[in-house]
Amino acid sequence: MESVLVLCAHPDDEVFGLGGTIAKYSKEGKKVVSIIFSYGEKALPYFKEEEVRKIRKKESLDAAKVMGTKNTLFLGLEEGKFEKAKKKDFEVIRSIILELKPSKIFTHSMDDPHMDHRATHKLVVDLLKDMDYQGELYAFNVWNPMSFRKRHLPKLFVDISDTFKIKIKAIRKFETQKMQGRWPLMPAIFARALVYGFQNKCKFAEKFLKVDFNS
Repeated sequence: MESVLVLCAHPDDEVFGLGGTIAKYSKEGKKVVSIIFSYGEKALPYFKEEEVRKIRKKESLDAAKVMGTKNTLFLGLEEGKFEKAKKKDFEVIRSIILELKPSKIFTHSMDDPHMDHRATHKLVVDLLKDMDYQGELYAFNVWNPMSFRKRHLPKLFVDISDTFKIKIKAIRKFETQKMQGRWPLMPAIFARALVYGFQNKCKFAEKFLKVDFNS
């Protein structure tokens, strides 16, 4: 069974970034596993962080069930302080990669304005270099707009015409993120899906840039 690994910063990033692709790969029988670096505990500042962790974890697992994700793991890193990740955190990721042998790994774009997203990208690239990972690494967008600056880089288009509705259903599982994430990002999600679909000659698509982590 082919395996795919998703490495992202917060609950909901994997859905906003590649929810349609996760659902498509799951339907095709691929084993999709997500590792989420934090619980996104600072998303609800008026609630106790312990309670927020429980809520956001449940939302993420509910969304994963909708998309067909095989397993979702949480590292529990503190938001805004990913550079303080300990050796054991990297060993968890390393051991999962060695066990799964994923053909593709997806993570955040280095151009994303969110500091945790950029930090995740760097941590992932550094780890894969150290491991001499031989598969493919792809970057997805969350908060960064569509970029035309990197037309020369290899791209992966995934036709999500049949799974776009699943992506939207999964996004709606994040009730706590209506104001912070869903409403601000929804126009971009539809615009990207349509534009990338047009570029890929289908109704809806998600696009990823291939990362050369050995350069």
